[in-house]
Amino acid sequence: MVFDPSKADTLEKQPTTAGGTTMLSKNSDEEKTTSLPNPFDPSQFPDGGTNAWLCALGGSCCLFASFGWLNCIGVFQNYYSTNQLRDYSSSTVAWISSLEIFIMFLGGPFIGKTFDSYGPRWLLLVGTFLHVFGLMMTSLSTEYYQFVLAQGICSPIGASMVFYPAMNSATSWFLKKRALVLGLLAAGSSLGGVIMPIMVQRLIPRVGFGWAMRSVAFLILFMLVVANLTVTSRFPHSPKPLVFKEFVRPFGELPFLLVTIGSFLFFFGMWLPINFIILQAESTGMSSRLATYLVPIMNGASLFGRVLPGFVGDKIGRFNVMIVLCYFTSIVILALWIPATSNASVIVFTILFGFGQGAFVGMAAALIAQISPDSRKIGIRTGVMYAAVSFAVLVGNPIGGVLAAGNSGYTGLQIFCGVLCTAGSTSIAAARVFLKGWKLNVKV
Repeated sequence: MVFDPSKADTLEKQPTTAGGTTMLSKNSDEEKTTSLPNPFDPSQFPDGGTNAWLCALGGSCCLFASFGWLNCIGVFQNYYSTNQLRDYSSSTVAWISSLEIFIMFLGGPFIGKTFDSYGPRWLLLVGTFLHVFGLMMTSLSTEYYQFVLAQGICSPIGASMVFYPAMNSATSWFLKKRALVLGLLAAGSSLGGVIMPIMVQRLIPRVGFGWAMRSVAFLILFMLVVANLTVTSRFPHSPKPLVFKEFVRPFGELPFLLVTIGSFLFFFGMWLPINFIILQAESTGMSSRLATYLVPIMNGASLFGRVLPGFVGDKIGRFNVMIVLCYFTSIVILALWIPATSNASVIVFTILFGFGQGAFVGMAAALIAQISPDSRKIGIRTGVMYAAVSFAVLVGNPIGGVLAAGNSGYTGLQIFCGVLCTAGSTSIAAARVFLKGWKLNVKV
């Protein structure tokens, strides 16, 4: 055997037994026993505790300020069309809200990648500033391009930077209760969607549009201060190079592809009632005063839709619950919204639709997390799904405006909405079949 002099010092430094035997194996075993557990191992998810529930609280504040704000778009579609932007068509005005939703979702892959590398802290800080600043600038806007820049671009960039870190941070703390907790986060958006539309509608006649918007901006600032103090990630984060393949690799997995296609189609249809329910209700003879409360009613119903299905989904299967409620929403659109002409029928539709679409919003991210083989990639995979969805939202509302202005009126828009939601439900059902087959009594 050839002697290697480079190993001489190493051997001399090793502790020995009385007989001179080098104790290599003992040190190695001690290092293994003192090594930290893998935080990504399913057994390491706490599914509770002070830090976990504080993160859930802060995440709910984030969704109140981001997704909850987007749930108000129906109010602004109606207000702008009759005030500052009354010289523009409904389709043109709808581009503001469509751009707002599009940009918030489009940033998903890049914000998800940043989250995976650095965690939520700086994303939340910068996002808070941009979101609040955009709304403050909206309060000063009078021209179409100003609304586009402030409310359609600046504000949603900030909203995106608080939305994704909240969702991804919560998934780092919860596994068995993940759908329930994400539903609780989404309930924050429902609460925001109830409070802020009423707040805007009540304040505008009293203090004017400018101070109404500034008041909402201060409320959002308060919620995001709470979020900055409480949202944390349990996972270790370290900078990683940006690799384009990470954004396209998930589409090579059929379950992910089918869920994303289903989400794309369902979102395409889902935002049409949210955006046009006030105008459609007024076209049936509902008073403007009552119609303005339809958005808060819808969001109030979605509060239950975002919590209860998540709780049940953790028990009997998230895919199972999601599919049932997606088809339920599609049926409500086609069977109830189209023939609805009285105040009572429109309100009943608003409540049932709010519950159904709330379940989808609350559970979509949970499905992506469930089919993700690597917990370290949940951030970027969730972002990729929402980025794909953003293109549906971008064109959905303007197309809805064109359909509403056509010869068939709102009937064409309603049929379009129902067909899209049905197709989206079917795609998600196909993902479930691929995962577990046709057996109905299987938790998926």
